[in-house]
Amino acid sequence: MKIICVGRNYAKHAEELKNEVPSEPVIFMKPKNALLQNNHPFYYPEFTDKLHYECELVLRISKNGKHIQERFASKYYDQISVGIDFTARDLQEKQKAKGLPWEIAKSFDNSAVVGKFIPITETMDLKDTNFCLYKNKEIVQQGNTADLLFTFDKLIAYISRFFTLNIGDLVFTGTPEGVGPVEIGDTLEAFIENDSLLEFMVK
Repeated sequence: MKIICVGRNYAKHAEELKNEVPSEPVIFMKPKNALLQNNHPFYYPEFTDKLHYECELVLRISKNGKHIQERFASKYYDQISVGIDFTARDLQEKQKAKGLPWEIAKSFDNSAVVGKFIPITETMDLKDTNFCLYKNKEIVQQGNTADLLFTFDKLIAYISRFFTLNIGDLVFTGTPEGVGPVEIGDTLEAFIENDSLLEFMVK
């Protein structure tokens, strides 16, 4: 399986990191060993002093496909969850300053934390879905899919131009503004609407 991630998909998040708002999706990938599930604890890596959370909605691909047309894209994912794209911000800043790839800041072991998946039903409005993240019982991030620069279907169509999508692949769809640091001992809990789908501790 592949973990495909989308950067800068909320304008205010791009602005808070002083990045340009993109005209096309910004895509990067994480390896399978980046995946952390089942509310297992996350262990703070020794190579960073500036670890940031980025809360995102995550789609599960349910059908193999390539060169998918946007109007058919919704047939290729059937479950949704919420996840954390952990970022070693200090490493990312160093790599970006040198014009170098920044996988070491984004794609390290356990950097893609994913909660419980729920089926996407006909009653869900994926163009108006709220999600949020609490750190130590205080809300730190809130997002709504109405603010996406590129909708889920646009992302699927775009990504599938370059990569064949396979059943079980995960797509992290971007984080809203409000990203920030975590420390050892923090507890993170993430929701879609009123459903708590992810809760784990930083050790």
